[in-house]
Amino acid sequence: MSLPVAILAGGLATRLRPVTETIPKSLVEVAGRPFAEHQLDWLRSQGIDRVVFSVAYRGEMIREALGDGSRWNLSIDYVFDGQPLLGTGGALKRALPALGDAFFVLYGDSLLTCDLAAVEKAFVTSGRMGLMTVFRNDDRWDRSNVQFEDGRLFRYDKDKAHQTSEMRHIDYGLGVLTARALAPFPADRPFDLAPVYQQLLAAGELAAVEVPDRFYEIGSPEGLEETRAFLAAKAGTDLTS
Repeated sequence: MSLPVAILAGGLATRLRPVTETIPKSLVEVAGRPFAEHQLDWLRSQGIDRVVFSVAYRGEMIREALGDGSRWNLSIDYVFDGQPLLGTGGALKRALPALGDAFFVLYGDSLLTCDLAAVEKAFVTSGRMGLMTVFRNDDRWDRSNVQFEDGRLFRYDKDKAHQTSEMRHIDYGLGVLTARALAPFPADRPFDLAPVYQQLLAAGELAAVEVPDRFYEIGSPEGLEETRAFLAAKAGTDLTS
C-alpha cells in the first residue's frame, strides 16, 4: 500500500459527554481498548504503514497513548489544529506537509471494513483528484446523502434540506484526496470537507466506489454501543476460529 492515511481526530466530541470531558473521542474505551487502537489494527492489516493524526482537543493524550506507531509496525505523525479550530478540511490542509501528494482520509470516530487496496486501485485508475467511497444506506443509519447510479456519483449534499429520494447511498467516511484538491481553499482558515468534495464533483474530478459492508462509528452513544457489540462479537469469533 503506497498511500498514507490521514485520521481526523480533532473534534470536541460533545455528543459523548460526560465520557469525553476528560479524554478525546479517539481514546474512548471500546471492547477493552482505546478506539484508536482498533483503527490502527485494521489499517495495519490492510497494509498501511504511515498514518497522520490531525488532532486538537486533548491531542497530547492521543500522542502519548499511541506513540510513534512502532507497536503496529507503522509510523504515526501528529499535526495539531489551530485556534480557532480549522474544521475537517482546514485541519487536513494544515497536515498536507506530512501527507504528500495523495492520501486516504477517514474520521477519528469511524471503524471501517472495506478493502483499502481496491479503493486505492480505483482512485489511481480514475485519474481524478479525489475519490469518495459510498454505501447503499437507504436512510438506515443516517439520512442518505449521495446519488450514485451505475458506478457514477451524481450528487452529494450533507444538508438535509437538499437531500432527495434519489439519494440512496451515504458517504462511507473514507476518501482519497490529492493536495491539488485542497489548493483552492485558504490556509489557516476554517472549512469542512463537504465543499471540497462538492467542488471536485462539479468539476468532474470526483470518482466514487461502492463498498459492500456497513461502517461503524462512535460519534454518538448509540453508535458507540453498536461498535462495542460488533468488536466484542468479532473478538469472540477470532478466539474460536
